[in-house]
Amino acid sequence: MQYDADNLIIHPNGATEEDGGGVLAEVTPETAGWDLIHFQARRLSGGATWQAETGGHELALVMLGGTADVDSDRGRWEGVGGRRDVFEGPPHAVYLPRQTTFTVEAQTDCELGVAWVPTEADHPPRLITPADVNVEIRGGDNVTRQINDIIPPGFDCDRLVLVEVYTPSGGWSSYPPHKHDVHKTDDEGNVVEADLEEIYYYRIDKPDGFAYQRIYTDPESPLHAAGYPIDEVLLARDGDIVLVPEGYHPVVSAPGYTTYYLNVLAGSAQSLANTDDPAHTGVKEQYTTQNPALPLYEIPGT
Repeated sequence: MQYDADNLIIHPNGATEEDGGGVLAEVTPETAGWDLIHFQARRLSGGATWQAETGGHELALVMLGGTADVDSDRGRWEGVGGRRDVFEGPPHAVYLPRQTTFTVEAQTDCELGVAWVPTEADHPPRLITPADVNVEIRGGDNVTRQINDIIPPGFDCDRLVLVEVYTPSGGWSSYPPHKHDVHKTDDEGNVVEADLEEIYYYRIDKPDGFAYQRIYTDPESPLHAAGYPIDEVLLARDGDIVLVPEGYHPVVSAPGYTTYYLNVLAGSAQSLANTDDPAHTGVKEQYTTQNPALPLYEIPGT
């Protein structure tokens, strides 16, 4: 598949709060041209319900904003969420295994990030609270960003990895540019690069805000080697989804705006192992301080 600036970005469908709920933006393997990741950003008005089944997939519900009860045939969790939006605090999430029927009942107006991937393994359901979310301030100077680990490597699941990232005004993230499109192991069998599909679901803290994301492949990237290289710069606005099928994928946030994205990854390992672009990896040795704008909010337990 040849990817370009048109099919690497998915814009929200225009649904408004007055519409009461439903899917705001969606990724399927068919539309993305890959094998694993399904994703929806959904809105539920207070009092509304949404019922679904995981089927042959493991699934994560991330409360982007609002509070809901989640009832399933594997457990019930009340009062999930609580932050007004993604800029107010760390998340609550629920992990559900395959063959689970569930209902989400919104206690307030809610926005959900829903991600699911096929699996042949069974893992226990789990409520993830802000106290469970490791928060890391990574990088330095204008490459400082905040990482919220929701389902990190090592989580008791099959394939899913989910993290939230905050990039402050004028800052860079996913930098140095890195890629994860070839599965590699070292002499001891440790994964040093995983072959992962990835999405970025963007929220910007002010309506006119935006970010830019470049996606470009390395000669060893399978698409590049097959004659379908990628080298695109995408304008990402609030509610957009950017696909990263392969290649390096740095982000920069416009001055005056804080950029948030929810990363969903899945592939050859439940891992974030990646390879830096050798042309830019040296920047990590030049940092002198971290951006005092982060963390964005008070972190539980600190």
